[in-house]
Amino acid sequence: MLKRLLGLEAAKRKAAGPPNSRAYAIGDIHGRLDLLRVLLSKIERDNASRPEQRTYLIFLGDLIDRGPDSCGVIDLLACHPPRFARVIHLKGNHEEYFLNILNGDDDAIPHWLTYGGYECAESYGVSRGWTLNETAGEIGDRLRAAVPAEHKRFLADMGDSFRFGDYLFVHAGIRPGIPLAEQTSKDLRWIREGFLDDRTDHGMMVVHGHTIVDAPEQHLNRIAVDTGAYRTGVLTAIGLEGQERWFLSTSEAVRTEAA
Repeated sequence: MLKRLLGLEAAKRKAAGPPNSRAYAIGDIHGRLDLLRVLLSKIERDNASRPEQRTYLIFLGDLIDRGPDSCGVIDLLACHPPRFARVIHLKGNHEEYFLNILNGDDDAIPHWLTYGGYECAESYGVSRGWTLNETAGEIGDRLRAAVPAEHKRFLADMGDSFRFGDYLFVHAGIRPGIPLAEQTSKDLRWIREGFLDDRTDHGMMVVHGHTIVDAPEQHLNRIAVDTGAYRTGVLTAIGLEGQERWFLSTSEAVRTEAA
């Protein structure tokens, strides 16, 4: 009972970012370079319209797979990153899977191809038709030759979490009750069950993607911003400054849902 009361009291305190700082976090892009360009322009204009602060731009992971231009998304962010903010890249489960393949795990290829990998491979010039007639080993060799070294380094250098005042940014979520320093990469990149339905106070507001929602959801202990860009055409970002929150999107208006 005491733990529950403490959690309710914590929930009444609105999360805040650090002083003199602003953050934007973008949900799962999944190869939609077209939407990313639009949203980055909106974020840059929004940032310029506000008082000057130290600005962070956090990508919550799953930049690749499913959509048509994974290569283009990685090339833009790795080689021509936004200049108006300090950029933070977090690794999603799709980056993890792709990196395993680039590091030689050919056994993962058949599942990856049906998991959005066909589209990713085609963006690097490895056609779906060709892959249907080749072994996993041959597909892996072709992919490893096709992906530029800069892209491989970019993917390998991604982090797992970023703390911004009372906010914690991760790809998928956290394991409730486990200190941040003891969270596993698997949970941070993959978790759903045990996190999405948990209502206890985590000691921080978790901002995450990974699980598609119809509109951004604001819960007492987490905020979900993956609006399924690859299939809906709606890529969403959250803006944070002090106790203020706002959303930007590739759609004309973004409806938010609170639970």
